[in-house]
Amino acid sequence: MRTHFSRPAFYEGARDIAPMLIGIVPFGIVCGIGAIAAGASPVAALAMSMIMFSGAAQIIAVQLLAVGAPFAVILVSCLVVSLRLVMYSAAMAPYLRPLDHRWRNVLSFLLTDQAFAGTLQRFRKSDDVRANASYFLGSGAFIWLTWQFATLAGIVAGQVIAASWQLDFVVPLCFLAVLVPLVRDRVSMLVFAVATVAVITLDAIPLRLSLVCGGLLAIAAGMLGDRIRGARE
Repeated sequence: MRTHFSRPAFYEGARDIAPMLIGIVPFGIVCGIGAIAAGASPVAALAMSMIMFSGAAQIIAVQLLAVGAPFAVILVSCLVVSLRLVMYSAAMAPYLRPLDHRWRNVLSFLLTDQAFAGTLQRFRKSDDVRANASYFLGSGAFIWLTWQFATLAGIVAGQVIAASWQLDFVVPLCFLAVLVPLVRDRVSMLVFAVATVAVITLDAIPLRLSLVCGGLLAIAAGMLGDRIRGARE
């Protein structure tokens, strides 16, 4: 793996992702508080954060845990919510294909909404696989480390903050911080609009499948928009 590592690019990735941590820190704190409120022990809550490393999945897991849902339901719900990462992986696969499986395994674990948004822009600008992989690693590692500290802070705070405090509003704010920089042209605005309308319209679908359906419809809209734009050009 050393042959693909670039220290300057690694630090550059960590530096560039730093502004997004403003939204990640309160999100992690909420996840820690929610885990404690759901009855998880501090050790179990921190272990979940370190292994799952997915804020959306952790929020779903603790909410279902709090109402006593069966483990199978919790597992399937988390998998459904995390299906968006499959879309991210498909978008990044062409850029990471030259790497060996060890690199791809590490980077797949560190794939998050924030790392995807920041790294994909770099991949489109540069063909240096070695630097790009290190940039991705730096971004993902910095997010993972920050997430653990934020979750730990939430675990500690969860033992003193009243459960009646409603802090879930932080979660959508975190995703909005990722989304806004990516909406730059008409096609991206179309994708955003289609995804928003679809998720709201299909909200009644069980198991949060409205998120997956909204994502698929948005992808289709983006592909159609690109074709129309290419035909006009």
